[in-house]
Amino acid sequence: MPYGYSNDPELDRSTNRVMVIGVVLLVALAAAFPVYLYFEPDAREESREENLASLASEGESIWEFNCSSCHGENGEGGTAPALNSQQFLQSASDEQMELLIAVGIPGSAMSAFSQDFAGPLTSEQIKGVATYLRSLEDDAPDVPNWREPTP
Repeated sequence: MPYGYSNDPELDRSTNRVMVIGVVLLVALAAAFPVYLYFEPDAREESREENLASLASEGESIWEFNCSSCHGENGEGGTAPALNSQQFLQSASDEQMELLIAVGIPGSAMSAFSQDFAGPLTSEQIKGVATYLRSLEDDAPDVPNWREPTP
C-alpha cells in the first residue's frame, strides 16, 4: 500500500511559522556576530589591563612584605641590587624575573621564594611581584651599577 500524502493546512502553517522564526533567529545571529567582533578586542584589552593592574597591586603588597628589606621600598636597592633600574628592567624578561624570584640565586643571599623550592610564594604571587617590578619601568632611574648594593 503506497504512502499517501495528507494535506493538513494547520500543520503547514505551524511548520512555516517555526521555519520563519528559525530564519529570523539565524539572520539576527549572523548580524550580531560582526557587532561582537567590533567590540570584543577593546573589551579584552580593557580586561587585560585591569588584570595586570590587580596583579601589580598584589605584587606590590608581596614586595613590601618579602623583598623591600633587601631591595628597598621601591626597588631602589639596599643590601641587594636595585631592581627598579632601567638597566635591569630592560635586560630581564618577565619570565627571567619570575625564575629568579622562584629559584633564587645560588651563592647569594637571594633565596628561593617559590613553594616548589620551600619558599612562601605561589607561582601566581611570584608573577604578581614580577608584574609589579615591570610596572616600575616607565619611571625607572638610570642606575648603571644596579647590581652593587647601596649603603
